[in-house]
Amino acid sequence: MAVALASEIPPVRDRVSDDEWRTRVDLAACYRLVAHFGWIDSIYTHISARVPGEDGAFLLNPYGMMFEEVTASSLVKIDVDGKILMDSPFDVNEAGFTIHSAVHMARHDVECVIHTHTVPGMAVSAQVDGLRPLTQNSMMFYGDHLAYHEYEGIALDLDERSRLQADLGNRYAMILRNHGLLTCGRTIAEAFEIMQNLEKACEAQIAAQAGGVPLTHPSPNVCAHTADQFWNYHASNPFGERAWPAMLRLLDRHNPGYDA
Repeated sequence: MAVALASEIPPVRDRVSDDEWRTRVDLAACYRLVAHFGWIDSIYTHISARVPGEDGAFLLNPYGMMFEEVTASSLVKIDVDGKILMDSPFDVNEAGFTIHSAVHMARHDVECVIHTHTVPGMAVSAQVDGLRPLTQNSMMFYGDHLAYHEYEGIALDLDERSRLQADLGNRYAMILRNHGLLTCGRTIAEAFEIMQNLEKACEAQIAAQAGGVPLTHPSPNVCAHTADQFWNYHASNPFGERAWPAMLRLLDRHNPGYDA
């Protein structure tokens, strides 16, 4: 099937609410930032955002478009039953629908979900011990702040949704064993910043292990204290609020046009 170009997509600004348009712009920016930082796997991962004011509706990437091409108007509006809610020349990644609908169905506090297949993330997902508290970034996820979900195959079976939901619980980060990483957030900026920390933690772990020398581990008390420092402050202040405007300025310099 031929895939339309973003430039061929009719603008939808006049067909959606102001709140939905702002969500579309931020989500398109998030896609392009993920591409900018190299967290892509061709066209095969996905980021979603809940549509404000529309119960059960969320936005997902147009399947077949590179993340650096995504625009606000090209995003596909879909519901948790898989029905496309606004005319689009695109379909969506079926595995992406399974994973993202699972989170949006269970976590009404969550606006955005990000899933990646980076090499460091996949490498850590394959390690028996998972993420280890080797760096400040990784200590953010110490203790009960990181979930794990066992690999079940490509996420095409809808009955996996209940197990994804149970494993994630009320957390904002999860390692999908032998697969990759998942983060979510109360805002798009929050999901992005949590993923940025998780990706950095995985990169650092693989680099440290490659050195071939014994590694230091801070004490459990220090690890728990560091995690509390991250999460206690952000209990009422979502991650990413300060950095997100800077990220948008970065895009405006290097890859503008996401707000079309």
